[in-house]
Amino acid sequence: MRVCFTLRVRPDRIAEYRERHREVWPEMLAALRAAGWRDYSLFLGEDGLLVGYLECEDFGTALAEMARTEVNARWQAEMAEFFVDLGEAKADERMRTLDEVFHLD
Repeated sequence: MRVCFTLRVRPDRIAEYRERHREVWPEMLAALRAAGWRDYSLFLGEDGLLVGYLECEDFGTALAEMARTEVNARWQAEMAEFFVDLGEAKADERMRTLDEVFHLD
């Protein structure tokens, strides 16, 4: 399954968001892999538009597996301040998935 999603990073936090992703915690990377996230990429525009892409067997299951990890809870808590309009939710609960309309293999 190929998944693409969007979120919005606060414009005043873009530089710091980029910096934080240069050294993602090793235990977070391990948890993502264990939960089935593959070929995971984040793309960030200068206006704060964040586009994520990943491959997994089932996105709902992959999200649920991450939600069960302690490291994800810590990461989500630290990253929450970077995003626009999260309210009380975590970023991984506010991902807006996009429908795939074309794929060139």
